[in-house]
Amino acid sequence: LTCKIEIEVQSLEEFSQVISLSRKPNIIMLDNMNIDYMRKAVEIRNKKSQEILLEASGGVNEDNILEIAETGIDFISVGSLTHSTKILDIHLIIF
Repeated sequence: LTCKIEIEVQSLEEFSQVISLSRKPNIIMLDNMNIDYMRKAVEIRNKKSQEILLEASGGVNEDNILEIAETGIDFISVGSLTHSTKILDIHLIIF
């Protein structure tokens, strides 16, 4: 059985704690971090543990997604794809 571990952090302090663990996660999600903090997290990761993947999440939109991608983040989550869309109620009746 193989599983991946992802830990969500909301500050550089939390990020530093997680990246210093003896058993490191596969992915660290940077939740609602600003661009400068993302760049710093990428820099720290590149020095300490390049096998950890970084994911940006929170506040991602079409105006800032390119800037986020340019930080060196590995993945970008865009929650508005699911929580900001209008629902369509479809019924299927079988007789």
